[in-house]
Amino acid sequence: MHDRSAAQGDWVGELASFLREQPGVSAVRIDPAAHRVSVATIGRVVVPGLAEKLAATIAAVEAQLAGTEAGRAPAGFSLRREGEVTVLGRESCATAEKLWLWREMEWPEIKAEPTAEDQEWRLLAMLATGCGAAGIAGTLAGYFAPGVPWLAKACFLIGLVTGGWDAAIDTWKNLRRGEVEIHFLMLAVALGAMFIGAWGEAVLLLFLFSASGAMEEYALDRTQREVSALLKSSPKRATLVLENGGEQEVAVETLQVAQRLRVKPGEAFAADGVVVSGQSASDESALTGEANPVEKWVGEPVFSGTLNLWGTVDFTVALLPAESTLQKIIRLIQTAQKLKAPSERFTDKFGTGYTYAVIGGSFAMFLIWWLGFHLPAFTNTPETRSAFYRAMTLMVVASPCALVLSIPSAILAAIAWGARHGVLFRGGAAIERLAEITAVALDKTGTLTTGELAVVGYESYPQGREREVLQLALTLEARSQHPIARAIVRHAKAEGVVELALDDFQSITGQGVRGRVDGASLLLGRRELLESGPLAEWAKKLPAAAAELSEVWVIGQDLVGRVLLQDQIRAESRGVLAKLKGMGIKTVMLTGDRRHTAEAVAKELGLDEVRAGLSPEDKVAAIQSLRAEGRRVAMVGDGVNDAPSLAAADVSVAMGARGSDAALEQAEVILMHDRIENFLSAHRLSRRARAVIRQNLTISLGVVIVMVIATALGAVPLAIGVAAHEGSTLVVCLNSLRLLFGRNE
Repeated sequence: MHDRSAAQGDWVGELASFLREQPGVSAVRIDPAAHRVSVATIGRVVVPGLAEKLAATIAAVEAQLAGTEAGRAPAGFSLRREGEVTVLGRESCATAEKLWLWREMEWPEIKAEPTAEDQEWRLLAMLATGCGAAGIAGTLAGYFAPGVPWLAKACFLIGLVTGGWDAAIDTWKNLRRGEVEIHFLMLAVALGAMFIGAWGEAVLLLFLFSASGAMEEYALDRTQREVSALLKSSPKRATLVLENGGEQEVAVETLQVAQRLRVKPGEAFAADGVVVSGQSASDESALTGEANPVEKWVGEPVFSGTLNLWGTVDFTVALLPAESTLQKIIRLIQTAQKLKAPSERFTDKFGTGYTYAVIGGSFAMFLIWWLGFHLPAFTNTPETRSAFYRAMTLMVVASPCALVLSIPSAILAAIAWGARHGVLFRGGAAIERLAEITAVALDKTGTLTTGELAVVGYESYPQGREREVLQLALTLEARSQHPIARAIVRHAKAEGVVELALDDFQSITGQGVRGRVDGASLLLGRRELLESGPLAEWAKKLPAAAAELSEVWVIGQDLVGRVLLQDQIRAESRGVLAKLKGMGIKTVMLTGDRRHTAEAVAKELGLDEVRAGLSPEDKVAAIQSLRAEGRRVAMVGDGVNDAPSLAAADVSVAMGARGSDAALEQAEVILMHDRIENFLSAHRLSRRARAVIRQNLTISLGVVIVMVIATALGAVPLAIGVAAHEGSTLVVCLNSLRLLFGRNE
């Protein structure tokens, strides 16, 4: 059970050491959240080996950043914070700083898959095996060769060294920082058992302790590996399409926005972009949790790290690789694994103080048994165990190993399960709070509905020429990327409508588009195009579209018509809301749409309450009113215009990490692939995690209480106490793993 906090140290000192070794570098600027690092030089100075040395320094710094704040700047350096950015530079005047030339460097690559060196559980397992084998050998030597007592002790000594090796290393590191923790307790008990001649029990203690530590590390390793598929999917090379049509393989870090890349079947998309040539389908399961292939054709978005399945596709880069959806999600997962839940922070504080209490309590009980009950101090007899023996047993059974592991093991397992199934949590606090919600507020557009318009009808004046209306609409909208245009083009092509030759295409800002077909003028746009022209009087008599519909008008030489469109309700929304209501959770729609439209959607979905015509400020007030009723509220929105209400809710949930940066920055829970049913999965997972945490706490505290009482009454041998203590630690780890491998129902 390696002390993971031991790696934390003076990371500012690491940066200062780098600057001392690089006289040509004046300052370093790092942003850990965005994984950006820059160096400043005076002029364009070439520093040999700069990239490699900086990468090694940042790797060391990153290992120390979790939970630590920047300390003071070393002598000769200045330190300042700019939000999440830290700048450490040589002390200089303001004029000199103005001459600094900043150059962005590559952040060290993440190891996609743990190596044998990284998997500490393997080393612990080998040490535990060696300890167990030596213990068995010592026991057999004592039984079959009683006349050679040194042989048994030699075997036991080997077992003590191998079993206590890792604990001794961690204890030494902690003692140098003035800290005493669980590893110290175990070593103290083992040495005490040796002192009173209980060599076999000392080896048994360290064997079970090291074996339990190996199991703990194995559980954490499996949790990390569930996320490694996402980290591993980050591409390293890309195929650049040259202006002459040729191809060139380049490093992903060198890509620029608007460059054209080619992806062949079986290759991964190297950046976020838009398809400009070809047709295929991509496997986005590692990114979104969506198992089905997603079709890709011209105009469709593609995402870094997803797999091109069958067709050769050309796409233009829309975002730099460091800003891609994949890298944002990777950073989000890394942040989530470092952020602790409130209950986890409590056990951290409780564990340290509790360790001192165990040491003090064991010493006090030693004095009570020795001086108060007149038990022998150190000498064991067949009838009576010594006061020291009982104190050592008490120290073991009261140690808080299982208690300290109860919460973080469950939180990490829940984060890993969510990442694998399309739900990203921003830390353990979100998991705990989501389990407690009693109301959920949902935006309509893009949350309960798809946010994508679909053609539901088209009309012509005079009647009977509806297909011509659709053909003219297709001809004009084929050159536009507006959501309405995409819906019309998609529907028309599905109907087999053929696009006409268009001349003089022009966009009319805020109104629509126009062009010429066979010399005749065409217009497409809002109703105002009719009401402001020669057809104004006639247009006033036209029926208005239903409140839930959008309309676009087409005006030809001898034809007027309109296309009717509607935002589509997500097929899964009704089932998700029904299940939430079945759990006793109130469902409320918050939307800026007209009441008639909102109520029509709410009636179809079965929502408890509708609040329509809301501005962003009104949505915040609605969230606050729900909280004033004593409810814990989760807000589900798109993370852009809903950002204020997301911030006001107890738990903020964003639809789709592939969307805006606001979704990733504001939301505590991200539902991948815009899947509303993932909210139900997230809520179920949070409730399961809360249940597992309570079970773990009950097991760990229950075993401690029972064993402490039994030890105080003198009824527990040291071997039984060791088995109970390490057994409860193992049970807690295995119970948490149920979150990772169990069904989320």
